[in-house]
Amino acid sequence: MRRILSILLENEPGSLSRIVGLFSQRAYNIESLSVAQTDDASLSRITITTRGDDKILEQITKQVNKLIDVIKVADLTERAHIEREIVLVKVLAMSDKTRTEVKRIADIFRGDIIDVGKQIYTIQLTGDEEKTSAFVKIIGNETEIIEVVRSGTVGIARGEKALRAS
Repeated sequence: MRRILSILLENEPGSLSRIVGLFSQRAYNIESLSVAQTDDASLSRITITTRGDDKILEQITKQVNKLIDVIKVADLTERAHIEREIVLVKVLAMSDKTRTEVKRIADIFRGDIIDVGKQIYTIQLTGDEEKTSAFVKIIGNETEIIEVVRSGTVGIARGEKALRAS
């Protein structure tokens, strides 16, 4: 089962490595990891996407909660939430036909062409993992993909729920 964990912690050196270490010690894979400071410079928010059964994830969540730098942990997949990732795709666009098709596909997925060279287009797209993966697959069927960069998932609970220090 796919899980998205959101962790609020003190913005201190070594905090991230301790959290990642818990996953590593249990041979548990992290599919994506996103970290940035919050509106409060003393706090960071980590979003970890992983897969696994409830028992192991519950154990890891409890152990992450015990770390001294951790303020709160939330499993976003247990409630209504919004998730997004950004993907940058660099594609070969040599002919007029290919350029037109790349533009059409980008428009369908509400992506933006953010850089244009003589033969290369770079497209930016945001959405959930399903949308960004579908885009990469479809654009790859139409032209050669030169490079793909994905940010990893970030997420936030819907409605009144919030991951805050207070």
